[in-house]
Amino acid sequence: MVAARGRQFLHTPGPTNMPERILRAMDRAAMDHRCPDFTRLARDCYAGLRWLFRTEGAVLVFSSAGHGVWEAAFVNTCSPGERILMAETGAFSQWWKEMAEGFGLAVDYLPGDWRQGADPAAVEAALRDDRQRAIRAVAIVHNETSTGVTSRLAAIRGAIDAADHPALLIVDTISSLASMDFRMDDWRIDVAIGGSQKGLMLPPGLGFNAVSAKALAAGQSARLPRAYWDWRPMLPNGRDMDFTCTPAVNLFFALKEALAMLAEEGLPEVFQRHHRLAEATRQAVRAWGEDGGVHLQSRRADEHSNSVSAIRLADGHDAEAVRALARDRFSTVLGAGLLRLRGRAFRIGHLGDLNEPMLLGALAACEMALKAAGVPHRAGGVQAALGYLAAPAPKGGAT
Repeated sequence: MVAARGRQFLHTPGPTNMPERILRAMDRAAMDHRCPDFTRLARDCYAGLRWLFRTEGAVLVFSSAGHGVWEAAFVNTCSPGERILMAETGAFSQWWKEMAEGFGLAVDYLPGDWRQGADPAAVEAALRDDRQRAIRAVAIVHNETSTGVTSRLAAIRGAIDAADHPALLIVDTISSLASMDFRMDDWRIDVAIGGSQKGLMLPPGLGFNAVSAKALAAGQSARLPRAYWDWRPMLPNGRDMDFTCTPAVNLFFALKEALAMLAEEGLPEVFQRHHRLAEATRQAVRAWGEDGGVHLQSRRADEHSNSVSAIRLADGHDAEAVRALARDRFSTVLGAGLLRLRGRAFRIGHLGDLNEPMLLGALAACEMALKAAGVPHRAGGVQAALGYLAAPAPKGGAT
């Protein structure tokens, strides 16, 4: 077998590409996590995370995947048998629902077609129907990584307010944090769940909970079992985090560098860059799909993800064959379709440390793989993306 030449293009929606600055930042000897230098490093990271989440509240960092900090959100706010309102938006909402049920929570699951985000009107109606105010929390996936669909969080917050309901608002922002607009305090989100391996451009391994005062108060009476995930010993004064076990020390050096890179670029500019790359991808998919063989999974323009696009193929065509061709012949790794989209869709991640030539290379690999796999499509997707990106960039940031 002839060895592949050049670099492999990574376009999964996590892990994402890690810039050299971040790789070099964590390339160092271990440090005692109880020494003053690490204490200063950790405090700098907490301040940066509060800036990133746009919150004045507490932020906790766990050595964890995203699923771990999902668990932390539940066990610190809920008790056995309590009701949770969730919306079906894709594979991750499904897995989150199953986790809640595994803890003995009763899930009111608003049905969806995996092509739209959570419906604010349905959320409001469900909360109005809850006359006993038994629903403990509304749990929403902000950016559904499996479908490329974003839920409208400001409208969800408005729905909770319109119903005059006291439920907590818990949000999975794992694949939207640092790539799409997220405003924890403005939208009065009570628990935000984040991860390191996506918009933050870090290796997997850090999970985040940003927590409101309302959520901390709820935690005092929550009765689900908790030990490793318990917020209380980690926040002895209710705001500043303390470690109860050894943290992922070297990832904190990387986290500080990632936060510095985001601050240097500016969050509005980060969001605008992600929007441009996402829209270029959508331009390519629209050009490919004019004959009906290729189309976006996301239906609504105001719910298109700026982190990842899920591309659905016509019936009878195998998305896994396209992914295999892209990987093995064209050195480009694309995301798989998950659960009901397995074999029916592939995903292009366009978040993190990414620029225009990198994206155009990935789109060219996709177009070649579609052709090689015999998927009906029109040529010219790459040209459509190129034309969009070559136009002058708009001033200011997208929100």
